[in-house]
Amino acid sequence: MTQVVATDKGMVSGTGEEVRSFKGIPYAKAPVGNLRWREPQPPDAWVGTRNGSQFGPDCIQPKEYPELRGSGMSEDCLNLNVWTPARTTNDKLPVLVWIYGGGFNYGSGSHPTYDGEALAKKGIIVVTINYRLGLLGFMAHPELSAESASRSSGNYGLMDQIAALKWVKENINAFGGDSKKVTVAGQSAGAMAINALLVSEKAKGLFHQTIMQSVGAMRPMSTLKQAEEFGLKAGSDIKQLRETSADNLIALLKQINSGSREATALRNFGVIVDGNVIQRSDREAYQTGNFQKLPMIVGFTANEGGGMARSHPVKTVPDFKKFIASNFKSHEQIANSVYPVINDDSVKKVLADLFSDTWYLYGTRELVRFNAKFQPHTYQYYFTQKRNASTTIPIHGDELQYPFNNLNALHRSRIRPSNESDAATALAMADAWTRFVKTGNPNGGQLPQWPQYDPTTDNYFEFGQQIRSGKFGPRPSLDMIHTYYGQSK
Repeated sequence: MTQVVATDKGMVSGTGEEVRSFKGIPYAKAPVGNLRWREPQPPDAWVGTRNGSQFGPDCIQPKEYPELRGSGMSEDCLNLNVWTPARTTNDKLPVLVWIYGGGFNYGSGSHPTYDGEALAKKGIIVVTINYRLGLLGFMAHPELSAESASRSSGNYGLMDQIAALKWVKENINAFGGDSKKVTVAGQSAGAMAINALLVSEKAKGLFHQTIMQSVGAMRPMSTLKQAEEFGLKAGSDIKQLRETSADNLIALLKQINSGSREATALRNFGVIVDGNVIQRSDREAYQTGNFQKLPMIVGFTANEGGGMARSHPVKTVPDFKKFIASNFKSHEQIANSVYPVINDDSVKKVLADLFSDTWYLYGTRELVRFNAKFQPHTYQYYFTQKRNASTTIPIHGDELQYPFNNLNALHRSRIRPSNESDAATALAMADAWTRFVKTGNPNGGQLPQWPQYDPTTDNYFEFGQQIRSGKFGPRPSLDMIHTYYGQSK
């Protein structure tokens, strides 16, 4: 079945029966030529009906995901996709907008994992977007700041997300959606971007609820000056950089951003405090109440740092002690007490715990604590599902296919085996996410009661072989990190 919808820039056709999909819809002009490293501009109108049966181009990135379904890679990539089960414009269905992760270097709204059909069948509209990546999306530079009316630079990928959300606000009603009931969801860098949108004045009123999976919140953020200094490593002449091919910019970022990963180091690439899109660090914004206090689901996997620890050069007890000293200056003694290593064999496990805490768990706890003060509909989850009865504890990214109920989607060119337990967990997460999108509350159906977050008990809801509520109890390592960041401003 083909259906035609009128957007504010022209007609677009979609395909499908129970769910109709409209793919590759431009929400901004191609950020090429003189528009490279500038705020996204509204797209031009088109004549006739645009074919929405194919995904548009994916944004320029390293070839990390061969299964991306976009029509090649291009800088002309600011497009989005809509899956809708609505039959009329009066249906007023709630909307889920997905922002992909990938370290601000990889990802696309065309990835099979994020296919919106399964969720749309549950009575919501799903939108996936593309945003600029790598140096094209997040490079700050003194010359870019000088030519900007805001005297700032960087955060272009974040501006893209804001532009996409404005498109949703202006157009989703035509697809049978409700522009006043938009939930923004994302994982990893996507969740970090949502956390930034929550503290950005420019994103106010564009969404009404959030789901953040494995969010890297409350970590040190670069100032504009620090980010500009990093950008200068790419080159001093912005005219020359504008003429540099996108492929060369990919290689250039890898070259200037190489080196071992620290646990508490400043983020010199990605979302920055530019004084324009982001006025203050997320930690300062939450501490002073300058954030959108919205219904929220936030959580993490059981071993977030496991993947990073495996590939990290720290392998021995002396190496780990040096790593602690470099990350927790003047706090080495307490840091060593909460991250004890007995022998070399224990290093990787403790290193994984350290990365889990500093990159994800600490920020998540801070986030839900702050939000719960103002917003009772704050929910924390804990993902423990071991896929296909594996003995491996789930690491960063292992939960992604579950809430989309897309366990058979290609990822890194393969389909991962799954079993009935995985299917049950995927259905539970998809149902909970969908109910939250509809009502601001994930409870209902066959799900056990998922209590609102209570900072006095640090409670959570577990998605795993067992689906249940629980409480974390004391977490001294997170308390130590809280103290360290508070004293190292």
